[in-house]
Amino acid sequence: MTPAARIQTAIEILDAIAAAAREGGAPADAIFAEAMRARRYAGSKDRRAIRAHVYDAIRAVRSAPPSGRAAMLVVADGDAEVAALFDGSPYGPAPIAPDEPRAAPGLAAPALIDLFDPLVGEGEGDAMLARAPLDLRANRIRAVQGDLAGLFPEGEAIAHAPDGWRLPPETAAAQHPAYAEGLFEVQDAASQYASAALAAGSGGGIVDLCAGGGGKTLAIASLTANEAEILACDTNRARLQQLPPRAERAGATRIETRLLNPGKEAAMLADWQGRATRVFVDAPCSGSGTWRRSPELRWRLTTARLERHIADQARLLAIGADLVAPGGKILYAVCSIIAREGREQVDEFLKEHPGWKADGDCLPAGIGRAAGPGFLLTPAHDGCDGFFLARLTRPC
Repeated sequence: MTPAARIQTAIEILDAIAAAAREGGAPADAIFAEAMRARRYAGSKDRRAIRAHVYDAIRAVRSAPPSGRAAMLVVADGDAEVAALFDGSPYGPAPIAPDEPRAAPGLAAPALIDLFDPLVGEGEGDAMLARAPLDLRANRIRAVQGDLAGLFPEGEAIAHAPDGWRLPPETAAAQHPAYAEGLFEVQDAASQYASAALAAGSGGGIVDLCAGGGGKTLAIASLTANEAEILACDTNRARLQQLPPRAERAGATRIETRLLNPGKEAAMLADWQGRATRVFVDAPCSGSGTWRRSPELRWRLTTARLERHIADQARLLAIGADLVAPGGKILYAVCSIIAREGREQVDEFLKEHPGWKADGDCLPAGIGRAAGPGFLLTPAHDGCDGFFLARLTRPC
């Protein structure tokens, strides 16, 4: 493919991504993969270049653009080499017309920025959209952090994450034989901090109420040396089915999975009422803390979707509270920098649950900032995904 043809292909893929964002369709990575399957003539260099163009445009544009061309023009405005490829050549984009409309550039729509936690300052924007490193977590059941240093000498330890190891973006770590042997998992530092903040011991029972594919479940199993009883739950069958083979690879033998029906979670967890020493509520959210990994999420977030997330978070927190034994704890976590999903959500929970207390020391010194009853982690301040977490203790 010619360089101009790569730009035109990126524009066409951006059209599909923007449409999916408006309609709640497939994520950008899936759309890109499908587009490349339809263009088998594109070589590996073509695919890498097209992907870079697509994601440069997504990062540059604050909300779903009217067209892929309008988004790519924002990139062209700041890159003369890209602008020169709008040359009207065969399979390339037409020349840029005078005063041709562009998509709106920036971090996010002003109305969305207004929802950010007050701790998210103006200096966070670049870090929130920069390419994220690849973080690994050593699996204590199989290995230690030092083993990762031997496997990936180009990496470095993650501050305050005793099992964490950081590699350059897009390192193919999951293709290493040690991954198949269960020595490590791919997991952002923020999720590692959150899993450790649960402060789970080997005794008692642990419920991971929103386990998904089980990343944090496996981290908890590792931290408890495979000695804790863990119940991993979710309402998404496809995601939860990923956990058993991952647990087998990791040697985590004390994890039970339970598929829950939406709206019937409490009834289906009646056998755990009041007996869990720890409950992890990694609630569905806007994903606003993960824009550096999935920048098109900025294009997808609407007021209606945010309100649904907030309602689900409150409901799941209440369900989790009923599972906790006296003196036990909930770890509430969302990969969000929006105050209503973080500090305001927990403030409301504490008002409705007298006697519950927020723990004030659930993160290592130097990680996160106090945000009301919890803590906020951000890319610029903490070098990890944006995350809010709060650890709450039930009265005895």
